[in-house]
Amino acid sequence: MSVGRQPSMADVALAAGVSAQTVSRALRGSPNVNPETRQRVLAAVDQLGYRFNNAAKMLSSGRSHTIGLIVLQSGGYYSRSAVTAGVEAGAGEAGYAVSIATIARLDTGLMERALAKLADQGVDGIVIAVPLISVTQKMEDITRDIPTVTVDGSRTAGARVLGIDQRAAGRVATQHLLDLGHRQVWHVAGPDEWIEARQRREGWRECLTAAGIEAPPVLEGDWSPASGYRQGQILAMIPEVTAVFAASDEMAFGIIRALRERGRSVPGHVSIVSVDDIELAAYCAPPLTTVRQDFYACGTAAVALLLQGAGEPAVEPPVLAVRESTAQPSVTDR
Repeated sequence: MSVGRQPSMADVALAAGVSAQTVSRALRGSPNVNPETRQRVLAAVDQLGYRFNNAAKMLSSGRSHTIGLIVLQSGGYYSRSAVTAGVEAGAGEAGYAVSIATIARLDTGLMERALAKLADQGVDGIVIAVPLISVTQKMEDITRDIPTVTVDGSRTAGARVLGIDQRAAGRVATQHLLDLGHRQVWHVAGPDEWIEARQRREGWRECLTAAGIEAPPVLEGDWSPASGYRQGQILAMIPEVTAVFAASDEMAFGIIRALRERGRSVPGHVSIVSVDDIELAAYCAPPLTTVRQDFYACGTAAVALLLQGAGEPAVEPPVLAVRESTAQPSVTDR
């Protein structure tokens, strides 16, 4: 350890001859650590002066009064902001602080480091709002030892899940358009590496298959209005397109603009349904039909589940907010 640098959990692990995960478990009072190992860890903490006051507080009270939150830097701005606000509000009401770890992109190595950072801080629980599909053993180890809730995020064996059934959301959105009389539904999906994007796309395809309709090619965006606009320009050049399921409200905004610029009105020529129901959706022109997700409520519920065990983790059925962006196809399109 260099002079002047504060000791880290890795330094304690090296001095005690154990892994960093074992140090975390020992400081949290985990029953999975034997007494001899725990004593070696505590001796190393004393020797190095590693966060001694915080560690002592954790050992005496069992709590650090901090909740960890992992979010993705890119992706839907409104959903990320709403989840963060919900977690901070729920934690604040309970007298807890929030430590936020932001990862730049979907990467298991970055996710491991974010989890390790929060474990190093001794957080009492972790809310994951990052949609990684693959999970590593290190991620499993940390979320097994620290109570963890995911908000439509990474699934690990030890984490509990809150959110809506994303596959069902894809089916509900697509079925709404079919029920209006559209013979085909095109899909602008989110990035393939996002678990929500995959599940919504699977629901869309399942619904079309059940109706005996062969799914058209998938167009992929990155959740942003700009990506929706780019895919909307492609859709506008396909005359037979009358119905589109967009995987997010923000992409739907871009699609609507692109269609309008090409002389395709919504819903006169093309009906659009999306997912999220962010606050702006009701004020879009036209107001957007969308599958509702209450990100703020998910954030507060995640904190309650971590701290009090209040309620059961749940994957809720989707609710469609029907507005003015969907309608029956015009007579010439039927």
